[in-house]
Amino acid sequence: MTSAHRTDHSDSLIPRAAILFLSLAAFASALSLRVTDALLPRFASEFDLTLGDASYAITSFAIAYGLSQLFFGPLGDRFGKYLVIAWACAACAITASLCGLAPDFSLLLIARLLAGATAGAIIPLSMAWIGDVVPYEQRQPVLARFLIGQILGLSSGIMVGGLAADYFSWRVPFFGTALLFVLISAKLFSLNRRMPPHARIAHRGEGAVLKRMASEFRQVLGKPWARVVLLTVFLEGLFLYGAFAFIASQLHALYGISLSIAGSLVMLYGFGGLLFASTSGTMVKRLGEVGLTRWGGIFASVPLFLMAVAPTWWWAIPGCFLTGLGFYMLHNTLQINATQMAPERRGAAVSAFACCFYMGQSLGVSLAGMVVGHFGTRIVIAVGAIGVLIAALNFSQLRKKKQAEKAT
Repeated sequence: MTSAHRTDHSDSLIPRAAILFLSLAAFASALSLRVTDALLPRFASEFDLTLGDASYAITSFAIAYGLSQLFFGPLGDRFGKYLVIAWACAACAITASLCGLAPDFSLLLIARLLAGATAGAIIPLSMAWIGDVVPYEQRQPVLARFLIGQILGLSSGIMVGGLAADYFSWRVPFFGTALLFVLISAKLFSLNRRMPPHARIAHRGEGAVLKRMASEFRQVLGKPWARVVLLTVFLEGLFLYGAFAFIASQLHALYGISLSIAGSLVMLYGFGGLLFASTSGTMVKRLGEVGLTRWGGIFASVPLFLMAVAPTWWWAIPGCFLTGLGFYMLHNTLQINATQMAPERRGAAVSAFACCFYMGQSLGVSLAGMVVGHFGTRIVIAVGAIGVLIAALNFSQLRKKKQAEKAT
């Protein structure tokens, strides 16, 4: 990390590899979430399930991931965010192994629930830690670089799941992910020992843990702008990921594409995110938060809607890419707002943000799973596209109004 990432707390530098390995942890966490997307048809076939029932492998992870945020935010504030992330990665190695060892679908769902709970600490606490050590004016490009890991994990998870569905056992990705978590956790523990004091800071607090946690979240929710950010990210997760979880299944069912190829096409979503990460500095300067959320919503929703009604499979090539670009334009801006909506309770604030995002995802996939059997994937994806557009444009307008009020 360069000297630009010094803080007022200390003249010591953060180790250069600190954010890199947080990004790798985010990669593994995101891969864990999305690896089951392309495996849904395999689960349906192997366990004699409907596609909607198979989607519980996604929702069980997302529900546990979202709810665990209420626990990990205050825990990171109390014991040190970087250390808690390291322990969470070690726990993820165990829960990923349990997924691979599950003998039936019911036990797989339990293992996925545990996997979601352990993975819940990684990305939000990483964001909160970056918020602690990187000044606000430098934070968005740093967060964008950190998110490269999450971006690649989301897209790689779908591709890896597709390859496993076509050529290997569905268990293989889980064992591979477990090994990855072991290696990452070992490095994070090592890096934490080398951190300057301000980067390992823990707020001991007073009083009962549960009472203090409730108090911290009440302080976050008591801020009007925080409620706007949290509602928007909930709707983003509900509409976008409720639809996007079924893209690979639609390509496979409607166009006869193998799951490995479908997963590779959906991986283009990640390349759209990489384009944003590599140009985020320029985009932030030219568009600002208002423009990023407006155009992000348009780029995410219009291609998604076109994929819903597309007559041929190749529409997914530009569609997935542009949807990824738009999503990260929108989501990264929401993340920046999350790191600043309650600076004095940043761990709790970012955890509440992640909780809303993943609870939105779990509800979105659950509702989509119930609808898809009756109306098909086209309707599910089209409704998701319309919903994310409305949520993005509404937030953009509210952000513009807030900036105008601040200027006056």
